Amino acid sequence: MPQLVIENLHVSVETDQGPKEILRGVNLTINSGEIHAVMGPNGSGKSTLAATIAGHPSYEVTEGSITLDGEDVLEMSVDERAKAGLFLAMQYPVEIPGVTLSNFLRTAKTAVDGEAPAIRSWMKTVKGTMEELRIGDEFLARNVNEGFSGGEKKRAEILQLRLLEPKFAILDETDSGLDVDALRIVSEGVNNAKAETDLGVLLITHYTRILRYIKPDFVHVFVNGRMVEEGGPELAERLEEEGYDRYLADASSN
Repeated sequence: MPQLVIENLHVSVETDQGPKEILRGVNLTINSGEIHAVMGPNGSGKSTLAATIAGHPSYEVTEGSITLDGEDVLEMSVDERAKAGLFLAMQYPVEIPGVTLSNFLRTAKTAVDGEAPAIRSWMKTVKGTMEELRIGDEFLARNVNEGFSGGEKKRAEILQLRLLEPKFAILDETDSGLDVDALRIVSEGVNNAKAETDLGVLLITHYTRILRYIKPDFVHVFVNGRMVEEGGPELAERLEEEGYDRYLADASSN
């Protein structure tokens, strides 16, 4: 069974005042087919965790480990992590001028699988998945994310997720900026990916609304660079009612 394991992870970022520690000993294990929701206030380090798993060069791991099926993720380049089965849906997907969505998708699939997909069956799969995500065929000829609305960018991210079929997906505030319809469509895309490939999911969010569509097996409260509590879906409901004040008060007193 595929497994993503994070142990005692400490991460720093360089600032004008010198290195600043963001993650302060994170421990988390995600098994294939599990959905883990990480919730916490702004500035708690949730996006730093996502970026570190994906291999963002601005973040320095000073202690701890990340392994995927026993292999050292921290020794892998960004593209090697993708080929090994990691996928990051970014909070703010970037535009790629001059690269059409069609070329981008096929190039990415070729890189991950090690061989180019057969054109006819590939296009059938692409268009079927786009229809599922309510993405018009005309987007294939457009440059990646260029001129896309916020909802269109997020749906394009989930299109990549569905087509690349990773082992684990890190969804960094994928619900940010989505209206109700887009949220439902994006969530259905994630749920379909999980049902078809036994995808493991690390879902980072502030709010519980996406958890009404993507049901977590585990909920983790993340404050000041640490996991401070974990539980089941009922923990998310409690956070909706109580907020993070209690955890922030505890963190400031330590």
